[in-house]
Amino acid sequence: MFAYYLELGLRSLRRSPALTALMVMAIGFGVAASMTTYAVFRAVSGNPIPDKSGQLYVPQVDSWGPQQNLKGEPADALTYTDATALMQAHKARRQTLLYRMGMSVLPQGTSSLPIAANGYAVYADFFTMFEVPFLYGSAWSAQDDQGRAADVVLSDTFNQKLFGGADSTGREIVLNGRQHRIVGVTAHWDPKPRFFDLFNRSPFQDASDFYIPFTRALDLNVPSGGNSCRGHLSFSGWDDWLRSNCVWITLWTELDSAADVASYRQFLEGYAAEQQRSGRFAWAPNVRLRNVAQWLTHEKVVPADARISLLVALSFFVICLVNTVGLLLAKFMRRAGEIGVRRALGASRRDIYTQYLIEAASVGLAGGMLGLVLTVVGISGVGLLFQPQIARLAHLDLSLVGLTLLVAIVATMAAAFFPAWRAANVQPAWQLKSN
Repeated sequence: MFAYYLELGLRSLRRSPALTALMVMAIGFGVAASMTTYAVFRAVSGNPIPDKSGQLYVPQVDSWGPQQNLKGEPADALTYTDATALMQAHKARRQTLLYRMGMSVLPQGTSSLPIAANGYAVYADFFTMFEVPFLYGSAWSAQDDQGRAADVVLSDTFNQKLFGGADSTGREIVLNGRQHRIVGVTAHWDPKPRFFDLFNRSPFQDASDFYIPFTRALDLNVPSGGNSCRGHLSFSGWDDWLRSNCVWITLWTELDSAADVASYRQFLEGYAAEQQRSGRFAWAPNVRLRNVAQWLTHEKVVPADARISLLVALSFFVICLVNTVGLLLAKFMRRAGEIGVRRALGASRRDIYTQYLIEAASVGLAGGMLGLVLTVVGISGVGLLFQPQIARLAHLDLSLVGLTLLVAIVATMAAAFFPAWRAANVQPAWQLKSN
């Protein structure tokens, strides 16, 4: 019967090509607008580390006080004093400090000019905590952190640029005039959004080029690529900078259970209370402990224009569906005489429902195919509406193809329920008498 109803539906569509084309275009344009904006929204709002997002936490401690903090919220980063104190307490199974920096890089034994590169100062736990894959070698050890080793890990892209993609472990490069030994090369790793570094930085910028031990970066006096300070400050040297109230270091901890989270939160509150008792803080403890999802929400990572565009596109799709309801109603009710004859010959209301819903599904499938073509065009042009670093994240994959077709078919069938109900409730006697 399905094949029979499908044949009836297709025959009906061919009888009214103009009406059919209008419905297909309405569904196609509505689906394309929705899927194009959804592709962008999906890219910027996805979970960047789904396996561990509930175990990774970023602690915050208010070191500025209620007169200078951000509407009652602690700063998004830590001062050197607070960061190192929390790190040295070792209250988490794994933990890392990090900050962003820029350095000049020169492969050893070359006569070329130095290359400007962006990297991070981190601890060895960084690579395990954030599941960083390795192409060659591995990360340095915790002993290397303590020994302030001159080690460096390169990204695959930067290794390709410096060494043509060859295994460069054991070789040396010059960072800011100092030699460093390459201990590892990461495989492609570029989580979007860049959840672990949202301080004074776009979460959708390109991946970093290298990583060096945090302790080594301090020895080299490498300044941070982003910071925020309060008050009128002047620095006469590196030590003054470290003792200042400027925030520039992010601390990440790995907490495996709810008990670990509660214990660490209690530790944070105790630390802040201790700073108050010592006279360093003149305000009540004000701390936060957020996991990855909470951190992304707090930092408002999803751009407002992406949310607005998605809402506008969905509203447009709803309008298209309302128009489709009207077109289907007109199409079905024009065949009231045919429905009356079929009912008089023994067709049930269920048969009428099935026939017209299958016909609507065929319209939805055609609209979905048109929507796919228009979605491809739309994704290629999202750079006109969004920043390039966001626009290039949107892409058409198999999941989006399947979702586009599914949405088109299901939405069209939903739009057909009322017209099909009206058609199924046609009184056969009235139609036969009037004809």
